[in-house]
Amino acid sequence: MSTGKVYLVGAGPGDEKLITVRGLECLRRADTIVYDRLANPRLLRFAKPDAEFIFCGKFPKHHTLRQEAINELLVRKAREGRQVVRLKGGDPSVFGRVGEEAAELVSHGIEYEIVPGITAGIAAPAYAGIPVTHREYGTSFAVVTGHAKTSDGKPSVDWMSLGGIDTLAFYMGVKNLRYICDSLIQHGRHPQTPVALVRWGTMGGQQTVQGTLETIVHKVEEIGLENPAITLVGDIVALRDQIRWFENKPLFGRRILVARTGGEQGNLADALSDRGADVIEYPYFSVCERSDESTAEMMVRSVEYERILFTSPESAAFFFAVYRRNGRDIRELKATFYTLSRRTGRKLQEMGFASKTVEPFSASNKWLIIGESSILENRKQYEREWGACDLLALYDKKECREYNANMVRLLRGASIDTIVFPSAASVDILIRYLERAEIEPHDILSTASLVCMGDRTAEAIQAAGYLAEQAASPTLESLIACLVTEKVSE
Repeated sequence: MSTGKVYLVGAGPGDEKLITVRGLECLRRADTIVYDRLANPRLLRFAKPDAEFIFCGKFPKHHTLRQEAINELLVRKAREGRQVVRLKGGDPSVFGRVGEEAAELVSHGIEYEIVPGITAGIAAPAYAGIPVTHREYGTSFAVVTGHAKTSDGKPSVDWMSLGGIDTLAFYMGVKNLRYICDSLIQHGRHPQTPVALVRWGTMGGQQTVQGTLETIVHKVEEIGLENPAITLVGDIVALRDQIRWFENKPLFGRRILVARTGGEQGNLADALSDRGADVIEYPYFSVCERSDESTAEMMVRSVEYERILFTSPESAAFFFAVYRRNGRDIRELKATFYTLSRRTGRKLQEMGFASKTVEPFSASNKWLIIGESSILENRKQYEREWGACDLLALYDKKECREYNANMVRLLRGASIDTIVFPSAASVDILIRYLERAEIEPHDILSTASLVCMGDRTAEAIQAAGYLAEQAASPTLESLIACLVTEKVSE
């Protein structure tokens, strides 16, 4: 067996879109992913369906795996011939212990690569409206640890050497904030020097607290702010009042749960994140093509049908991918295409096909109904609603267990402001998966604002015992407008 390779990858400061192109490439082809809590768990959905996930914790005062065990794990997995990604928050070379892990790999003859990431000490202040350098405010910048492996946890820092540096970024220094501020004042910093703490920087739940070396400790204690946070010290902090931008986004501060049903990457969560929301997609699924003799036979016979119903965007994508791969002429198809949702209709439109979105109805000729493997278990229901029909299952849908486990952890850790139901099916699926995760659905559904698209979805929510605000039209633009209006009226 050939030895694998280890990629020590920086996941970026929080926002999943801030991972590098190279980092995402490594993540997508990894056999094993070793990650900790500072790496955005939404990145896990880019992994292969059969990837192995190992969570190593790294909570303050509690590490699921100690560093020595992580080092040994990387070596062992590489020796098994696996492509391993060690996914670290921020940049692995900035207080990320990449030197220790790389040295361990070298000592065992394991090939490795360091993939830099955007470090939180620069990105978090930028998202708070604070550049770390400026010609008029600061021409020097330093990153400093805010804690250490000493008996009292206080960082061992040459405070005098920091005196001539304009801007300082302390990592993970909330617990030692009083010690840091007192030390800076004792070594020459003016007590009125501006300070800002940015917690969970670049994320929709970002918190920023401003003060001075003299007042910041009281302000932080007053609101109970905790790590992970960057502490920025310097006159440049004053620029925040002028150029803050991220917190001005229309949905900033909102934690929104998007109830999912399918495996296709949607644009709803991206649209909400782009407008500043902290988004949780749950439950999440991956899809993979299925193929057997009956599938091949049905693909050949597809030209015989006058009506084809696509039950999901994935069903349309897989059908035409298989059709093209088999070298068939698309002009042989004489059927009219139907869909159950506008989203599936848009997928067909993207591929150049017209379709009709319909409610179930019986036809004189047989339907060909295309979907995932579960449709085979519901043949009687389809026959009852659509009349005579043949079923073609082109893909399997599998739960992304590791991703969903992380989303459950987030759901338990903070309150949800709003739940968005994109489809009628998403209502039952969310309730079922919450129950399976031992989360009482009523505790979430009764306290959050419920927003949906379409009459059928509103009816499904009402059938579950709740009321939802319905977007003016079943479009993404209308949904966003509904959410923004809802925030303004709060």
